[in-house]
Formats: sequence, structure tokens, C-alpha cells
Amino acid sequence: MSVVTAEPRAEPGVIKTPRGKARFWDREAPLAYIFMIPGLVLLVLFMAYPFFLGIYLSLTDKMVGFADFNFVGLENFQLLLKDPIFHRTVANTLIYSFITVPFKLALGLGLALVLNQTFHFSRFVRAGLLLPFIVPTAISSLAWLMLFDSVLSPISWVLKSWGIIQTNINFLGDRWNAIASVCVANIWRGLPFFAISILAGLQAVSPELHEAAALDGANTLQRFRTVTLPTIRTILLITTLFSIIFTFSDFQLIYVLTKGGPASSTHIFGTYAYQMMGFSALGQAAAVALSMFPFLALFAGILLRYIRAED
Repeated sequence: MSVVTAEPRAEPGVIKTPRGKARFWDREAPLAYIFMIPGLVLLVLFMAYPFFLGIYLSLTDKMVGFADFNFVGLENFQLLLKDPIFHRTVANTLIYSFITVPFKLALGLGLALVLNQTFHFSRFVRAGLLLPFIVPTAISSLAWLMLFDSVLSPISWVLKSWGIIQTNINFLGDRWNAIASVCVANIWRGLPFFAISILAGLQAVSPELHEAAALDGANTLQRFRTVTLPTIRTILLITTLFSIIFTFSDFQLIYVLTKGGPASSTHIFGTYAYQMMGFSALGQAAAVALSMFPFLALFAGILLRYIRAED
């Protein structure tokens, strides 16, 4: 006598999938690699390939518009070591970064602490804070260019009307005035990045920690130093690292305001490399651009070491 077994009935709303496919798609590791493929392609096309191409070009005497070129090794870097404009470029980039980044960090932290409070129209104020960061750099730089105009600057007009100065300030015609001017513009533009990033970290600070510290007798400054600051320290370090990278590789702001002038006195790595390309010296331009890499690697290593120490 044969026994007939009935097939199990599928439950309503359940779609049966082959066993092999279910095993593959249910595993997280294969899915993670699949989802990483688009990002990996973008990194290879727009970061890895240009980076290694820049290394290759820096070792040649490639000229723009000429197909023939020769391998010259480290000759381009040796020429930069003897170039006084490049020496000034390195100094300008370091000054530009070490002045603006601490100011953006301090002002951004203070602004984030204010915006973390509850007040009327706080959401609109937070949204308006992003405007300097959202507006294209070229457009905002044109506004600063008008503010720093040697003849029509409203800043000079106001200071003259108050009797503080007698003649217009030559904002962009003197090296140190020009460096100070571009630093102010950079601080204004980079401040929202710090403020919004730190504000996101402050939102994660548990109110119970502040309440417990207050019950122990800690005042506002002590609660900030012992509760808030340790909690957002990693965010501060990461934001500072990104800001250093953005500042070192800045181009649009400097180029619109000074184009590296007066007399090549405000060049940073990006603008000087662009000027070398204008002279058709593509190999030397690549060498100038790559010269910022050791500085960025050093700063990144120091900050990442502190971040890992926190973990």
C-alpha cells in the first residue's frame, strides 16, 4: 500500500525563493561588497586615477598642447626647491590653514552651542546658517571681491565716516592685507560646516548626563568640560581634519579674489599649480599639486591617531 504525502501549502503572502538564492542574499558580507562597487568605481575614476596620473606627469616634462615628452624623474621637484615663489606658496598655505581652521573651530563650536538651545525660529536660523556653505564659492567670492574693492569698498567707507581711517584700505593690493582678507572670507565660508557638524554631535549628548553633573554641583563650564567636550571630541577631530583638507586644496576663493597676486604673493598650492598649467608646464604643475600630499598625510596621521586613541 503506497503512502501519498501532501506537499506543504505555502502560507498566504509568502513568496518562496530557491534555497541557494536565499542563502546568498541573506548573507550580509556579499551584499556589502555589492553595495560598495558603485562607490569603488567612483573612487577609482575620480580619485585614484587622477592621483596616479598626477604622479606620472610630475616625473615628466609634459607640456600642454605637445604630444612628445620625456621622463625627467625628480627634476620638477628639484626645481621647486629652488623656486622662491614655491617657498612663498608653502608658507602662504600653512598660514592660510593654521589661521582659518582654529577660528572656524572656535567660532563653529560657539555657534553650535547657541543653536543647540531652544528659542523661537531656531529651525529657520539653523537652515539660514547653511547659506554660506550652499552658495557656490565663485558667487560668494565675487561678493567678497566687492567688499574688498580698493575704491568702492563699503568697509573703507564706514571706517572713514567714523573717523577711524583717512584713506581707503588697500585690501587686496598688499600681501598681508590680501592674506588677511582671504582668511576672513574663508572663515565666513567654512564656519557653517563646523557649526552644523558640531551641532549634530551636541544633539547626541544625553541630557541625563548634564542633569547628573548638575546634581553633583558642576556649573555650566564644568559640565561643558567634563560632559559635552569628551562626547563630541571625535566629531571635533574629524571635522578639523576635513577642514584642513578643504583649506589646503582651496582654489576658487583665492583665484577669484587675488589670482595669487599681488606679484604672486598670495599663491597657495592650487592657484600656483593652475598658474603653472597656464604656462603650459603640466609636469611642474603636477609636481606643485602633489607637494601638498606630504603635509596632508602628516596632519591626517596626527589627527587619526588621536581619534583611534579615543576608540
